[in-house]
Amino acid sequence: MTEPPRVPFFSATGAAFGVDLGACLKQVADSGWYVLGPGVRDFEAAFAHCVGVDHAVGVANGTDAIALALRALGVGAGQRVLTVANAGCPGSAAIAQVGAAVGWVDVDEQSLTMAPQALATALAAGPVAAVLVTHLYGQMADLPAIAALCWKAGVPLIEDCAQAHGAALEGRRAGSWGALGCFSFYPTKNLGALGDGGAVVTSDAALAERLRALRQYGWARKYEVTLAGGVNSRLDELQAAVLHAKLPRLDAANARRRAIAARYSAALGELPLRCPSAPGAEHVMHLYVVRTPRRAALQAHLAARGIASDVHYPIADHLQPIWAGRPVPQLPVTEAACAQVLSLPCYPGLTDAQADAVIEAVRGFFAKD
Repeated sequence: MTEPPRVPFFSATGAAFGVDLGACLKQVADSGWYVLGPGVRDFEAAFAHCVGVDHAVGVANGTDAIALALRALGVGAGQRVLTVANAGCPGSAAIAQVGAAVGWVDVDEQSLTMAPQALATALAAGPVAAVLVTHLYGQMADLPAIAALCWKAGVPLIEDCAQAHGAALEGRRAGSWGALGCFSFYPTKNLGALGDGGAVVTSDAALAERLRALRQYGWARKYEVTLAGGVNSRLDELQAAVLHAKLPRLDAANARRRAIAARYSAALGELPLRCPSAPGAEHVMHLYVVRTPRRAALQAHLAARGIASDVHYPIADHLQPIWAGRPVPQLPVTEAACAQVLSLPCYPGLTDAQADAVIEAVRGFFAKD
């Protein structure tokens, strides 16, 4: 039997948040209401307040959140939606799910989020139905520039905030800049559930009403379907209870992530390794991602010393087999990053001793040179 790593890549326990998960489970089990009940409504209200918007609509997962946001805007077959290609494919998959055409935009060399100049070029190339901007690794994209470009072009902006719960830029939280913001509550996220879950946030009451119908078959009321494109995508009461219990502790958990990141960068910054920039409020360090052309060797070295790591993400969307045969866009920064990125353990439950073990192992790899 293979021994577990002495430093796991992630540990999804309630302890790091100070949350009694058993109490959450009992609360829901005793209530007798398990899907789209009062617990979901309470969490939606609390989460909307946290983001700084008027409405949050709970859905089944983050990919559904994006697809439903597109449907709420009326985006459909053949229309072009711009996004990035270095975020693991959920955004591209959601765009394809509604029948729209994916247009990929290259990313900024430093942040690896959507490059405003590349977006400007793509917007000028033809009609665009929406822009889906991804806040990657916890780092918010350059929304002042991107939102201005979208406003000038008359194109709605959707934020993919699956990796940026609690991040803020110029005093505005991720999810509050665009027409719609989409969140995943997958267990590894900064605000994670005990399974899948997601939400779409907005300050547009009409869009919120459409989203509530679309997540449940297109119902205007029970069993009366009035809106085309509806699906079954509902947040359940258990996930809402866990998320609601964790939400007040989100900022503290993000602060712990930043502290771990600062510890790594201080110790690794002089190595021949590209480390993230020092995190501020705009970065909640969902992942601590380094870049090196020697990724495979470094990852093997870490594994041999009981340090888990992962690659986010090894294959750019436009190079996925499913899109083989279509014209390949020129995305040099995206492709270079996908070949070099490596994620080190960074989560609230990681101890200082574990972080130091990661540092020692990484430094040991380069000390051999």
